[in-house]
Amino acid sequence: MKIVALFFPKASIGTYLVAMAVAIALPIFAFVTLLLLQLEDNQRSTLRRETAQDALALSRIIDRQLQDMATTLRLLSSSPELENGNLAAFHERTETALRDNTLFVIAVDRTGQQLLNTRRAFGTPLGKTANIPSLEAAMASGRIEASDVFRGRTSGDWVYNVTLPRADNPVAALIITQDAKDLGKLVTTEGLAPGWSAAVIDQSGHVVAATGPANLEPGTSFDPRILPAFTASRGVFQDETILPHMLLGYARIPGWSWKTVIWGPIAQASILSTWRFLIVGGVALVLVAVLGAYAVARQVRTTIRDIAEMANRMGEGHIVSPVETSVIEANQVAIALSNASFDRSQTEDRLRFVMHELVHRTKNLLTLAQAMMRQLAKQADSVETFQAAVADRLEGLVRSIELLTSEQWGGVSLRRVVDIHLQAFPQSRDQIDISGEDFVLKPDAVQNLGLALHELATNSVKYGALSVPQGRVRFEWRGVREEDKPDALLRFTWEESGGPPVAEPTRSGFGTTVIKAHAASAFRGTVQVDFRPEGLLWVLTAQRATLERD
Repeated sequence: MKIVALFFPKASIGTYLVAMAVAIALPIFAFVTLLLLQLEDNQRSTLRRETAQDALALSRIIDRQLQDMATTLRLLSSSPELENGNLAAFHERTETALRDNTLFVIAVDRTGQQLLNTRRAFGTPLGKTANIPSLEAAMASGRIEASDVFRGRTSGDWVYNVTLPRADNPVAALIITQDAKDLGKLVTTEGLAPGWSAAVIDQSGHVVAATGPANLEPGTSFDPRILPAFTASRGVFQDETILPHMLLGYARIPGWSWKTVIWGPIAQASILSTWRFLIVGGVALVLVAVLGAYAVARQVRTTIRDIAEMANRMGEGHIVSPVETSVIEANQVAIALSNASFDRSQTEDRLRFVMHELVHRTKNLLTLAQAMMRQLAKQADSVETFQAAVADRLEGLVRSIELLTSEQWGGVSLRRVVDIHLQAFPQSRDQIDISGEDFVLKPDAVQNLGLALHELATNSVKYGALSVPQGRVRFEWRGVREEDKPDALLRFTWEESGGPPVAEPTRSGFGTTVIKAHAASAFRGTVQVDFRPEGLLWVLTAQRATLERD
């Protein structure tokens, strides 16, 4: 209390409202300051995210090109000319198909000797392909692979290959080759900020194609200090020592050994004018808040005194009338206090009624539990048997009480009562057929019918139809005409079939008492229990009024 009094001494509402205005304005001012301090960091974060996304977009463009080349190789590999070994016809067909493209096809044997090359006329003497390691790697992996950039022997320019290994002879592999400068047409800085560059890098870290101010030529080694940082599928690299005031984004091309990179300078916007506006506006905000708080305090002080007077009179037991003030919320409080003074006596009556009901229901439950334990104690041959029997019956009773509690003891639908008690036997649920028109049961009927259902299902699982997979139970209820009153009676039927042969028990236990005597007494009806050889039959006929809630 001393600490609270230190920070919150006794003072007028005006003082506290002024302090509140300052307390609100200053954190806002500080928060905006923090936002401005973080503005540059947020801009950097946005730039990093967009840089990674731009690198990924470029990788997708290159991936489409490589996939198109791979698709072309698959189609050519299955051509009839190649299958028949007619390389001349294959050369002519391939050259015609790729005439409007910048792609060329090479067929090689297992040693890398070129059998044809659409860069040259068929029959022209050819040597081995210039990139034997790429061919060997594709042959070893058995899948289509893209090579590193290299100097082509036939073209004399920087080229790259996409190789499709084949198991046939003499053509052991088909290769599509393209000049690196032609691939460079797909590498663009469009959409990037001025001063940014983009490049495609092969597995060895050499530039395949590039564009932008960096002016990297194909075959150039990319900065070896940066390459080890490309560990993730995509990301950004920033190092003031290697790339001063610059940011680099990279992305791996899925399914290939290449990567795409973009890099360029980081642009930072000035926020000096924002700082000036923040300082001037913050001071003005505090002054306006203080003046406004003082004006409001004078008005609220009178209102609070009027409401306090109402509360004092109410505390003395009077019925108070609401006062009229200029504050809408205060008027609402005044009306609420006035209503509360009227409702107090009614609330006290309701509390007494609830306590009476609680005592009554608790007494009934304890009486039922006492009678149940007394009956079970007479039949139990050991403490363990008694404990198990009591626990089983209490579980069924608890299920009914939980249902009633969820509905505030206002009654529960019959279908829900049946379902909640049969949930205790999930392994037998599919063996039970339930039918009947649903209606809402009285609270007492929920407990008593729940006890009977739980006992019937338990006995059936232990000894009856539900103890075997082929057993069936039919549980239904329907209205029965009594004189000229239709549906004045209700008849519940539990009929078992398909189970072990049934014989009438030699002694009457607690379960029989529940399903027979207790059920008949609770519902003021009649109970028929027939231990038929084909299965138990239990029929309860009772007045509908004893079960259905009004």
